[in-house]
Amino acid sequence: MHRPTVAVLFGGRSSEHGVSCVTAGGVLGAIDRERWNVVAIGITTDGQWVPASADPSHWRIHAGEMPSVVAHGGNVLPPHRAGDRNWRVERDGVVRLFEQIDVVFPLLHGPWGEDGTVQGAFELVDVRYVGSGVLASAVGMDKQFMKTAFVDAGLPVTPDVVLLPGQRVEPRRQEIEVLGLPVFVKPARAGSSMGISRVDAWDRLDRAVDEARLHDPKVLIEQAVVGREIETAVLQTGDTVEASPAGEIVTGGDHTFYDFDAKYLDETDVQLKCPTDLPGTVRDTVADYARRAFAAVGAEGLARVDCFVGPDGSVTVNEINTMPGFTTTSMYPRMWAAAGVTYPELVERLLQHAMTRRVGLR
Repeated sequence: MHRPTVAVLFGGRSSEHGVSCVTAGGVLGAIDRERWNVVAIGITTDGQWVPASADPSHWRIHAGEMPSVVAHGGNVLPPHRAGDRNWRVERDGVVRLFEQIDVVFPLLHGPWGEDGTVQGAFELVDVRYVGSGVLASAVGMDKQFMKTAFVDAGLPVTPDVVLLPGQRVEPRRQEIEVLGLPVFVKPARAGSSMGISRVDAWDRLDRAVDEARLHDPKVLIEQAVVGREIETAVLQTGDTVEASPAGEIVTGGDHTFYDFDAKYLDETDVQLKCPTDLPGTVRDTVADYARRAFAAVGAEGLARVDCFVGPDGSVTVNEINTMPGFTTTSMYPRMWAAAGVTYPELVERLLQHAMTRRVGLR
């Protein structure tokens, strides 16, 4: 029986390189090897595409250290013309066949991967892949334009001030201070809470902006929302878009919000409730907003939509993540597990959906 070949692509140049590797470890461990021939392709932090181990154990966090793709085994070369399924590897000036690949599972987080760039490369040569296309990926990555799409769809969002590249705080200080304290300062195009700071005093604002700009020259300064942090997993199968039971993040200890350390390195002060308890009308609103946010950016395959639920039951949409964290303990698979969809089943459904997607003119 012929097994189609899936390439798991991970790593990348963004600051979320390690997170991407851990996510790949989860997916590599979940793919049914009797149904799929699996190959792994890593992208180093300087952008080199290389053959990588398909052993999930190679991509786990060890002693608090994130895994990383290391260059070895030559350069992997994607197809150079539409319709060509042959991926090649070049080593010491010699090019040979690497694998005939039917579909790619791109588990890249952040810029140069989750933002539409790699999706555009695949579209150029008609490579099928899991997840959203070029536009949805780009809009979902850029919080400014993401929120513009949400507002156009009638979804409530958090008030903010955007500092474009090169803009400083001082000329817009009055506009910013109207937001009130506290505010959250975020890179416009980053994920995994990289570069995010909570600012409780205005004299700390400039430092927070500088920190955010280590990850992106464009920065959002957002009004803080008092409420519960609620997440919903969205899954597309054919023309059907489903929303999972809602999950909730409860932080404690030294974590004033769900920052990078709380997500990946220090889980002792974090509770992930899934499913969480919400009043029926609020639960329905959260699910409805998740599906509408998915449609607003034109997402495909999968996404995670994050909201805040206020004490009065009001729901505010925070963001959409078109390639959410996908480790076995991440909220996306956990929320679907609460709906009876196991991790391997989830991966299989995403791959099957990707195999049916149209290539070429879309």
